Formats: sequence, structure tokens, C-alpha cells
Amino acid sequence: MSLPQKIGFIGTGAITDAMVRGLLSKPVAVPHVMVSQRSADISAKLAADFPQVIVSGDNQAIVDGCDTVVLAIRPQIAEEVIRPLRFRDGQKVISVVAATDRQALLDWIGKDVRLTQAIPLPFVARRKGVTAVYPSDTDTAAIFNVLGNAVECETKVEYDLLAAASALMATYFGIMQQTTVWLSENGLPEEKGRAYLAPLFAGLSEVALLADKNTDFTDLSREFATKGGLNEQVLQDFDGNGGSGALKQALSRVLQRITQ
Repeated sequence: MSLPQKIGFIGTGAITDAMVRGLLSKPVAVPHVMVSQRSADISAKLAADFPQVIVSGDNQAIVDGCDTVVLAIRPQIAEEVIRPLRFRDGQKVISVVAATDRQALLDWIGKDVRLTQAIPLPFVARRKGVTAVYPSDTDTAAIFNVLGNAVECETKVEYDLLAAASALMATYFGIMQQTTVWLSENGLPEEKGRAYLAPLFAGLSEVALLADKNTDFTDLSREFATKGGLNEQVLQDFDGNGGSGALKQALSRVLQRITQ
């Protein structure tokens, strides 16, 4: 298990920005980083913030100059960007391209590379991310363990399921927003609602993180839902009005999109 000496990023969007910032936070994890000039504002800011960053207008130069290459391209343009590039047999390639078939990536690359796929989330910028990786790969896991925690998937099914679960982020904030709106409609200023809800949810997340590994979320739900109490009432209303069913249906639909 080792970290790369030179890591390059093809595509410079939000995830590249987050990964580079995480890798180059002190203590610096990698000595050399190359990023593509695409998204000039982001690449220029990274170069200004970190002396280890080199910006290149030539994607092939990034492939040639780095032992590990991260493909961070929008899926709509991934094929046209990847196909012209000349990779090396045995080169380490990490794809963070969303909802893109592994075999398609290998066909576009056209070489016998060491390809892994990963789902880094924005929190990697603060080294607080949890990242699904497929297939298991110690070198890729080493990168994402620096950025938080890597979850190595043994099968594509596991990886796709975690990809579906990661689609809950917007819903999480949506619940907070709808609660804030409800509080405001009933007389509490929005800024007070936000000031209350953010640490409330953060505290609950901390409880889940610190819980014993044999404790499941149902146990925690019971712990926070006193018999006949207010939390139990809301949970029962949520389930009884189709909330749980709607959540599972949404996850099944996004999983179908991922697998197709």
C-alpha cells in the first residue's frame, strides 16, 4: 500500500477541487499534483493555493507525467475525452465518473490499466469523506483513507448500492429545509430554525458514528423514541403516511438508473 508520487486529474470540477484540497492539506499527502486547465477558475485557484499543483492544458501530458490518473469528467463527455488519451499498461487509473459502466471505461482506455472506480463526496476536502471503492485496491484505498475513510466493495452490486445511498445527500438537506420552513410558518424565524437544526442533526450523526458496530439504526431509533413520546409519534406518522415506502422507491429508482 502506497500513495502516488504524482497524481493527475483529468477534469477540474468540484470533486477534483475537493480531492486536491484534501490531499494537500497539512500534512501534505502527495508531493506532486497535475490538474487539467478545464474549469480555469478552479485550476487557477488550486495552483495559487498550493505550490505542489501544476496546471496543464494538455490532458495527454497529465497521463504521461503521472503514475496515478483520476478521471473526473462529466459522464456526458467522458468517452470523447478518454478515447484519444494514450495510457500505459499497468498504469493506475481511478474513475470518479458517475454512473458509467466499468467495461465501457476499459474499452475507451484501450490498455491493460489498473482501473478502480470511486465515489468521493465533497467532504474529502476536509479529510472527512467516506468513499466507496470498487474493486478492492490497496493503493486506491490508501488515497481515500487519507481523505477520510475508504469502503472497499467486493462486488459491483455492493458498489452500486452505495452509489444509490450517496444520492440521499440532497434529501438530507431537503428535510432540514422543509422543517425550517414549517418552523417559520408557525412563528419561528428561519435563522433560529437553522441555528437549531444544524447542530441537532450533527449531534445525531455523531451518535451514529460513535455507536458500537453491533448497534443498528433501529436500536438507535428506539433509543430516541420514548414509548408514547413525540419522536415515536413522528416516526409512526412518517411510516404510516408512506414516508418509508417513498424513500425505498426513490432509492430503487436511482439504483435502476445507475445499473442501466
